Amino acid sequence: MTRISLRGRILLFFVALAAGTVLALAAGLWFGYHREGRPDMLNAFIQSAIAAGFLILALITWVWYLFDTHLARPIDNVASAMRARAHADVAHDIETKDARYLGDLAAAASATATTLAQTRGALAEQVQRETTRLSSDKNKLEKLLADVPPAVLLCTGRHHLVFYNGVAQQFLAGSQRPVCLDRNIFDYLSEGPIRDAHHRLIEGGDPDAVVEFICLSPCGRRRLAGRMRLAGDNGGDHAAYVMTLRDVTTEVEAYARRDALLVDVFQHVRPALSDLRRAAESSEQSGVVGAPVVPQLQALDRLLAELEARFETCRSDGWPMAATDARELAGQLRRALEGQGFTLDIDVVELAVRCNAFDIVNLLSHLISHIHGATSATQYRLVISDAGAAADVAVSWVGSTIQPEALDAWLGEAVFEGGMTCDSILKAHGNVLVVDCTGDLPSISTRLHPVERLRPVAADLSRHVVYDFDLLSRLHYEKISDARLDALTYVVFDTETTGLLPEQGDEIVQIAAVRIVNGKRVKNEIFNLLVNPGRPIPPSSSAIHGVTDAMVADAISVQEAVRQFHRFAEGAVLVAHNAPFDMEFLSRRERELGLRFLNPILDTVLVSATAFGRAETHTLDALAERLGVSIDGDDRHTALGDAIATADVFIKLKDMLAGRGLSRFGDVLASLRSHQRLVRDLNDQARVS
Repeated sequence: MTRISLRGRILLFFVALAAGTVLALAAGLWFGYHREGRPDMLNAFIQSAIAAGFLILALITWVWYLFDTHLARPIDNVASAMRARAHADVAHDIETKDARYLGDLAAAASATATTLAQTRGALAEQVQRETTRLSSDKNKLEKLLADVPPAVLLCTGRHHLVFYNGVAQQFLAGSQRPVCLDRNIFDYLSEGPIRDAHHRLIEGGDPDAVVEFICLSPCGRRRLAGRMRLAGDNGGDHAAYVMTLRDVTTEVEAYARRDALLVDVFQHVRPALSDLRRAAESSEQSGVVGAPVVPQLQALDRLLAELEARFETCRSDGWPMAATDARELAGQLRRALEGQGFTLDIDVVELAVRCNAFDIVNLLSHLISHIHGATSATQYRLVISDAGAAADVAVSWVGSTIQPEALDAWLGEAVFEGGMTCDSILKAHGNVLVVDCTGDLPSISTRLHPVERLRPVAADLSRHVVYDFDLLSRLHYEKISDARLDALTYVVFDTETTGLLPEQGDEIVQIAAVRIVNGKRVKNEIFNLLVNPGRPIPPSSSAIHGVTDAMVADAISVQEAVRQFHRFAEGAVLVAHNAPFDMEFLSRRERELGLRFLNPILDTVLVSATAFGRAETHTLDALAERLGVSIDGDDRHTALGDAIATADVFIKLKDMLAGRGLSRFGDVLASLRSHQRLVRDLNDQARVS
């Protein structure tokens, strides 16, 4: 009985009262009939019983209606209003005109809510005074850090983003996924170098140690030099770490141009000088004038030799090198070769080498492509072994050998844009490459330097920031149904369309979404796209949402918009107002795009019915007014404006559910399903497991 609403229990009470009264009437007539014992009175008794029964039922129904209208429903409304003010921070007074038959209850509830609001306001004012200095310091610090250029990120031990600055957002923006809090860092950067650096920090146990590494930007064309250190004990997450990134692509290209220039000096000036020296020596031997220049030419020749030796020793200075797990290096090469249709067997020891993994992988991939062209070999084997002070790297293949002259020609070719040749990459690493035909299989081999030790380095500062440090202490749940509401990430979205009938060809013209992380809306993480529906937008629809054919003429297609939204919503709970309508426009594209929206889904209509009762009005405007959420008139019926309003409404409803003891996602779903007569619940087992 406690699971039945107040109005339902009152209805059952009156039903029981009506049934009891009718039974009592029937029993009395039966007793009177049998006591008199006259058969001719049966019809009179029956007619009297029927008439009296209907009158009694009508009277009880009328009394129940008055009781439900003036007592039960107002009590529910007052209770919901009090919860909204207790848990959702609603400030305006409780309406008492519909509760005039409750005596002093409504006035007392309104007075209690007013007192609560005043007390809360006084407490908030006191807290505000106490935190003014901290807020001022925070604003000054953010302004001071605005000019610090490195990209700075803070990640949990599970590699989820907790903090990022504006530079970091620019560096990671080339990924297909938007940069958002609580997303996995491996959605944006190569996984191997970061995992290896993190593992070395954990194993080292030195809280002041810093690991340097090299990783690639999302597009794979920019090199990022990174440094990582543990962030200390943050909310119990001992494995959390701070990572700074610096774009070194321009530096690498500058070094490549410098190398090309110096190589030209030694390749062209040296032969000419040698010819001149030989000519002078020949002239001296023959007694021709000009012999005195010979000593100077010899001195110049020795100077060039010395400069060349010094150039070779300092050639790798300034080139971005980082400790790289040999297994990760081998894995990157395997992936590169698989893209060309080759197979690569790997025999690699657990060893970290100091190199630029991006350059080494491109070098070996480039040479293997030439080997395939010369020998038609498709099966290769990579062996990285420990040579004490270095690591031996050898690539062998099944097929015929190659000539050293061919290898020399390949080494002179550029691997990628920027002027870098295979030979410049090798010399930057202080290495040479040789052909070995003595083993069972032909091979090419080189050596890489050993790994550097950890060393303390001061931490970098940051610029414009987006953060939520509470994520460091947030619990991780294996099953989403066990998770607390604030432990989940939500994507609240809305669509504007050409019409209301997706099954008849209506399409999306605008889609927008915002993110709620750790119970708060992240203002800087917004998804907002105009969409070309591929069909005219009816003027009647444009009059509502304001999107016209001219506005979407150059916009992206529906397919691309759905694909981008799928990436934005990855790993989050979807929230919408009247979700089945919006989800229909998305799910109809799943098969075409080869993706599925398996996100759990919450509908604010059902959440409102759980919080306020099914009899209330659950439109977005009614919810916003009831919960004190303001919607600008110009933003209403725009995808972004409605998404923001829905998010603010959902946060307040979520707090109300928590106040009623519905703090876990599974409990909320079970409660929502009792209101499916309003809106269909879209969650199945696959979404909540």
